[in-house]
Amino acid sequence: MPENHNLLINENSPYLLQHALNPVEWRPWGEDAFAKAKAENKPVFLSIGYSTCHWCHVMAHESFENPETAQALNDGFISIKVDREERPDIDSVYMSVCQAMTGAGGWPLSIFMTPEKLPFFAGTYFPPVARYNMPAFNTILSEISDMWKNNRSRIDASAKEIAAHLRTRVSGDSKTSIATPGAETLKRAFLYFNSEYDKRFGGFRESGPKFPTPHNLTFLLRHWKKTGDPAALNMAVNTLDRINRGGIHDHVGGGFHRYSTDREWFVPHFEKMLYDQALLARAFLEAYQATLKREFADAARDIFDYILRDMTSPEGGFYSAEDADSEGAEGKFYVWTKTELNSLLGNHAALFADFYGVVPNGNFEDSANILHVSQPLDDFAKSRDYDIDKLASILAEGRAKLFVARNRRQRPHLDDKIIASWNGLMISSFAFGARVLGEARYAQAAGKAADFVLTNMRANGRIFRRRRAGDTAVNGFLDDYAFLALALLDLYEATFDPLRIQQANDIADSMIAKFHDPKSGGFFFSSIDNETLISEIKEAYDGAEPSGNSIAALALLKLAKFTENIKYEHLADGVFSAFAAQIEKYPPAFTQMLNALDFAIGPSAEIVVSGDPENPETKEFLKSANSAFLPNAVLAFAPASAAKNPETSYIPIAASKKTDGGKSAAFVCSNRSCKPPAYDIAAFNKILATL
Repeated sequence: MPENHNLLINENSPYLLQHALNPVEWRPWGEDAFAKAKAENKPVFLSIGYSTCHWCHVMAHESFENPETAQALNDGFISIKVDREERPDIDSVYMSVCQAMTGAGGWPLSIFMTPEKLPFFAGTYFPPVARYNMPAFNTILSEISDMWKNNRSRIDASAKEIAAHLRTRVSGDSKTSIATPGAETLKRAFLYFNSEYDKRFGGFRESGPKFPTPHNLTFLLRHWKKTGDPAALNMAVNTLDRINRGGIHDHVGGGFHRYSTDREWFVPHFEKMLYDQALLARAFLEAYQATLKREFADAARDIFDYILRDMTSPEGGFYSAEDADSEGAEGKFYVWTKTELNSLLGNHAALFADFYGVVPNGNFEDSANILHVSQPLDDFAKSRDYDIDKLASILAEGRAKLFVARNRRQRPHLDDKIIASWNGLMISSFAFGARVLGEARYAQAAGKAADFVLTNMRANGRIFRRRRAGDTAVNGFLDDYAFLALALLDLYEATFDPLRIQQANDIADSMIAKFHDPKSGGFFFSSIDNETLISEIKEAYDGAEPSGNSIAALALLKLAKFTENIKYEHLADGVFSAFAAQIEKYPPAFTQMLNALDFAIGPSAEIVVSGDPENPETKEFLKSANSAFLPNAVLAFAPASAAKNPETSYIPIAASKKTDGGKSAAFVCSNRSCKPPAYDIAAFNKILATL
């Protein structure tokens, strides 16, 4: 163990370990740290971030590695580090403080508070010297230390006022006279996106930064499915096309960067997050179902290949993120000079450079180029009179050569912790990809990850949030339970293993027991097993990640279909009611919740295919069901021996579906009425076209 270290050296979070050798006497969050602050009568400096956060690295290098700044912190404060990805509850509470006090938020999050955990000053990144209207960090430390010593009563009064405000502001925890949102709410959200749509570059603002926010796009696809409005389809498809062709896409190694700093999806913030890959893969797959555009299927495959190659542990769990920085510079791993391309690609360098926008002086900085595609492949081939198949082959060969060369560079830091909720999102997408693309290996990856989480991150009905290096820690939060429950339902639809329904049922029941708010409906973010903070958290906002309440509602609605247990539907209705006031105030902030609401409003459908799974006719039925864009349908399978199979008790909608002699058939129920069984594929496809 290094000699010059602080108490973070004993932690397992990659983010905390990044700061273990700082001269700052960091401590992990815990009662020992707050007891020390109280005993020494010092304020607490709480710093929250994550291991792949670029500006967290900047502040660390500028301030936390600086001996003078470290001395000021050590003399006047008790300093605590928190990994927001391990403790999203702490992050959520204190981020709301920062947003309320400053009107903005982000990471690194910097909070000053009393030993009683009551905040009195907040901000994000602070520079070492004053610039851009930001005060110097050392100046802030000096002023707060002086006020703590000489005007403590003012600090205590401010802290108590902020805490009181927090306790009366639990999201969704208020009874209102507003009715449960309905179809008109969905329309209002669509009208917002229609008014904000960037017709030239896609997305919903005409300046940077732009975030993909895939649930906005899946919402638009559902609106198109329900209303037939071509504008909704056009917005989703064009935005996904621009994202796919932009610099936000890693065209060499696969996957997508965090967000675009500009309007054109060109210059990314280069970190890669697991949840972004999962959510974008789902959006691309749904867009492929809706349009049959090959590029969208390829984009999903590209994500899956990247995850399986670079972001999957040997045991099957999915890692959290890759950093934006390498060799001390953001994006250095990902960019190319024209000279490098000429050296690596020879005769095809000019064509490759033309297609991917590489220019001699660079399109980024220091003669470096970000690869991006200004024209779709078909258009490019036509404009230059190239055979499209030959062009695709040359480009693929070029990307492969660049990939080999890039792997000789220093890779960005990999955050190799495994987060239960993010694994749930990725399991869902792999399972859905197996269905849509007909790739069994994706279902195998999803199943292996699910088994890893259920075996290593679940005990006695409790899910743990994080596992790393054999260590499991932190009681799970709402999103860990909700995302896993939905993932297991998605995995059932890909494999038809009845055990997955039972597992989803068990997790949903644990979620209800631990998180449900019986007074106002919906679910708290923290459970009865979690640490009590200065404020409860109950949220539905669908930001970079969908909220736990949004996914919980959808999981419960789907579980109600599979199990025919109406209690789950009632609990989902309670989620919509609990957040009705917030949703009605600004529907576009809740698009994943609106996806669940769309499922609830219906019409939704239950599809059961019956027969011998090896029968070609049965396979055709399943292929048709998986190919169609049916976001509000659940799919079950009843093998020919279903009536004699006790496992079908987990999935009542399949238990009674069988045909004479095991003949292949499809049973479809929609809007609480069932159609006659379809015994041939033409009849089945005709029914699917009506859903």
